[in-house]
Amino acid sequence: QVQLAESGGGLVQAGGSLRLSCAASGYIMDYYAIGWFRQAPGKEREGVSCISSSDGSTYYVDSVKGRFTISRDTAKNTVYLQMNSPKPEDTAVYYCAASRGYSGSTFLVAPYGMDYWGKGALVTVSS
Repeated sequence: QVQLAESGGGLVQAGGSLRLSCAASGYIMDYYAIGWFRQAPGKEREGVSCISSSDGSTYYVDSVKGRFTISRDTAKNTVYLQMNSPKPEDTAVYYCAASRGYSGSTFLVAPYGMDYWGKGALVTVSS
């Protein structure tokens, strides 16, 4: 059973930076796309970014392009989300997820297609 564990959440000022980490319990990066969803209070879960298993291609929702960067360290079985210049509207619980059947832009719109989820990390961006 694969387990995903997020870390790095917390309080950050708008315009600052924060890095989230998602550590996988097993080596799944060759087979699973891994990415990030977020959910703000009263809103639906939204795909933020993902990285493909095959070639490491990255995908982002329009609202974070140019500000967030997803990357992976295969030796550490860890995926990162570097959040630069966050905005108050980025405040949410961020979830790491992995899917064998969905990748790329499809991953971002298919939370129902995820095989594994982390428990989430709260990110609060103050103005």
